[in-house]
Amino acid sequence: MAALDIIEKLGILADAAKYDASCASSGTAKRNSKSGGIGSTEGMGICHAYAPDGRCISLLKILLTNHCIFDCHYCINRKSSNVRRARFTPQEVADLTLTFYRRNYIEGLFLSSGIIKSSNHTMELLVETARILREEHDFRGYIHLKTIPEADPELVHQAGLYADRVSINVELPTDAGLTRLAPDKDAVQIEGAMGGMKMAMKQAKDEKKRFKHAPRFAPAGQSTQMIVGADAASDADIVGKASRLYDRFRLRRVYYSAFSPIPDASAVLPLKRPPLMREHRLYQSDWLMRFYGFAPREVMQATEADGNLPLDIDPKLAWALKFREHFPVDVNRASREQLLRVPGLGTKAVAQILASRRHRTLRLEDVAKLTVSISRVRPFLIAADWRPLTLTDRADLRALLAPRQEQLELFAA
Repeated sequence: MAALDIIEKLGILADAAKYDASCASSGTAKRNSKSGGIGSTEGMGICHAYAPDGRCISLLKILLTNHCIFDCHYCINRKSSNVRRARFTPQEVADLTLTFYRRNYIEGLFLSSGIIKSSNHTMELLVETARILREEHDFRGYIHLKTIPEADPELVHQAGLYADRVSINVELPTDAGLTRLAPDKDAVQIEGAMGGMKMAMKQAKDEKKRFKHAPRFAPAGQSTQMIVGADAASDADIVGKASRLYDRFRLRRVYYSAFSPIPDASAVLPLKRPPLMREHRLYQSDWLMRFYGFAPREVMQATEADGNLPLDIDPKLAWALKFREHFPVDVNRASREQLLRVPGLGTKAVAQILASRRHRTLRLEDVAKLTVSISRVRPFLIAADWRPLTLTDRADLRALLAPRQEQLELFAA
């Protein structure tokens, strides 16, 4: 069999990397160098992430290899899968990254891998790739490394010295699901690796306060990913798991990836993928916990009888409809916490309301300028010239506020 050229490898390994959703680059400091260094977006294997200031950041997103000794049922690269295999060397990944970077296609690298030979061997190759970029080429772009929890902790620690962000996927929301669908993985080992990374990041921050030239360690933190719909876990299970991970390991992000049926799929997997809207609703629930002050139990209160979030309305509206006694709220008197509970008001809109009402009394038209759809907001607030009367008590309010079915179908497509 003829050896693959670099472009063929890139096509295979960039496509194989698309199933990993935890590709993001927010939260890191820009690397500057008085002595030069190298410097930044579309093409094969490029993913887009957004920084807190709204900048779109492009990363070369590839696998080091899609060979794997593990046999996770949901993974297209599992050892029993009949897929075309390829493998990069660390030097080839470094050269590709530098080539794309110099041509201003990308601003960094997202690198993951299947497990070849052993977890330690694979982790050594991932670390070596980052080392070549940082030490031999003074690469100051962004690097996100997917670490391997089964590898030696010292190797995982080395990844944090070279990478801006590291991630360790928990894969599935329940231990039972992981045992059933990923028999080579261990939930205790995964969380142990995440705990070790958290401690290393804390220690690095303490050392940085004491010593000016202390080395940076994963300054953009760590993230993880959960697959949605591959097992019987409900949205309530997923929200609960995400909340515990945020609390225990101070994660920057939990990513959700809707299970996608794969060729030659295992018989234990579902035949259909879950609605993409389900993945979207989980991201919305994640946002509520991270930025809107919702406790995990409150998000779970927005679920239906089967433990899943409704697909026709967002979790914030679902919660508001279940707890109508908290509404309407007065935009001229309500606290920030109360305003953040109003469906249709985002964090920026609430900040503008709080700033504007110091100078004048707000009317409904003032609020309308801060939201996409004032019709969604009206039933839940009071303004100087507006009071919803009994509108909040209407039994058909959910139907009135839910998006049209054709809009939902367009999003899912």
